[in-house]
Amino acid sequence: MSDTPENAPPKGMAARRRMARLLAVQALYQVAMTGQSSQEVIGEFNALRMGTPPDGLDLEELGLADTEVADCDRDFFAELVGGVARDEESLDNMLAAVLDEDWSLERLERLLMAVLRAAVFEISERPDVPARVVITEYVDIAHAFFSGREPAMVNGMLDNIARSLRLEEFETDGSR
Repeated sequence: MSDTPENAPPKGMAARRRMARLLAVQALYQVAMTGQSSQEVIGEFNALRMGTPPDGLDLEELGLADTEVADCDRDFFAELVGGVARDEESLDNMLAAVLDEDWSLERLERLLMAVLRAAVFEISERPDVPARVVITEYVDIAHAFFSGREPAMVNGMLDNIARSLRLEEFETDGSR
């Protein structure tokens, strides 16, 4: 999805960031599954996985061409993965606060947690990126991995968190 015109990044930057977000989610999932440190995984991705299309994902559906895989925003990727690892406890606290009381974070799939943590990190630490852009990007990424209700859950949770952290962005346009 594109940024709003007044906040639109230079042409190509949106695709580079989208790829960074997608790869960051995959890296965070790898950290969760293997117990490797975030720095190890960042190094592995930079050395071995950048430039290789992610297996099993339709990049065209995400608005990305195969040629854009190599053009990932590596700094943004490292910021997301390292920041989530550093702030995981506070990110989880924000997620737990908006999770339905019948659910716990432990019940969520690790891949879903990777999507949510990366998104909440970006909402909380990158005010230069409009909250709606962050939400749209991660809902699209959730759609790439899940075909059930997970993307709607991501949308609802991120909307609640964004409204609590950046209410001013939502008040200026008259939305709820």
